[in-house]
Amino acid sequence: MTDLSVVSAPEARLEVSSGWKARIELTYAHRYAKTRLVRCQRQGPLSVQRAFYPENDVCHTYLLHPPGGVVGSDQLDVHVQVEEKAHTLITTPGATKFYRSGGRLATYRQHLHLAAGACLEWFPQENIFFPDSQVRISTQINLHPDSRFIGWEIMCLGRPVIHERFTQGQLMASTQLLVDGAPLLIEHLLSEGDSQQSSLAGMHGYPMQATMLLYPASEALLSSVQALMQNETHLISAVTLLDSLLVVRVLGHQTEALMALLTRVWSEVRPDIIGKPACIPRIWAT
Repeated sequence: MTDLSVVSAPEARLEVSSGWKARIELTYAHRYAKTRLVRCQRQGPLSVQRAFYPENDVCHTYLLHPPGGVVGSDQLDVHVQVEEKAHTLITTPGATKFYRSGGRLATYRQHLHLAAGACLEWFPQENIFFPDSQVRISTQINLHPDSRFIGWEIMCLGRPVIHERFTQGQLMASTQLLVDGAPLLIEHLLSEGDSQQSSLAGMHGYPMQATMLLYPASEALLSSVQALMQNETHLISAVTLLDSLLVVRVLGHQTEALMALLTRVWSEVRPDIIGKPACIPRIWAT
């Protein structure tokens, strides 16, 4: 089953000129009883900190973008390969900020590939889109039927903490998740200023939205997550099972509330999907 969620609008003509061109390729492999980062090839301002092992065998990695923000014409590419039986958790030390671009397009591409028996937990902190930013984000997740994946993407239009709205600009985001080459999820989002943020077909006036993907999942896991979210009153949420992929969607006003809910879901499902209790990255507490 394929979920196809499309919000369309006329695409603006955007100028693409020189900016930061950053690319990082990370390969993880199981070596000597633990997962190790065996290859890190990078160009431009993308890097990783040294690996952490709070769970002894799982490799925790912090993905860094030292400039602290993305501006028009920047091009960022992240490639992650997780080999057989390797297990890594990747997060970021803070939000990724997309600044005003003056009509120039910023692009951010993410490619995640998992081999048989591999496990990836993909937890970047939120993307914040300043008014008048022009951004295209694409994420492709390629899973083996015998792999395991838990990941999320959090989008914040404007800066609600200072009552700033995404009154102008354009965000184009696409996500594809494939298992053994067959798509389970294909979705596209196009937001142009307040047109999408306030519409009933869009974000209902909420400035923030998050999508969490969990694989493999079952009817029992669906019921467990639905029960967990039943008493949530400050957020709008929905849970869908697409074959063996669980999709969690959330709308909200504050980063802390969204992160807290997603973390609770992760803590609930991690023992079932991965066989380990949740181990919160230290960077989230700073």
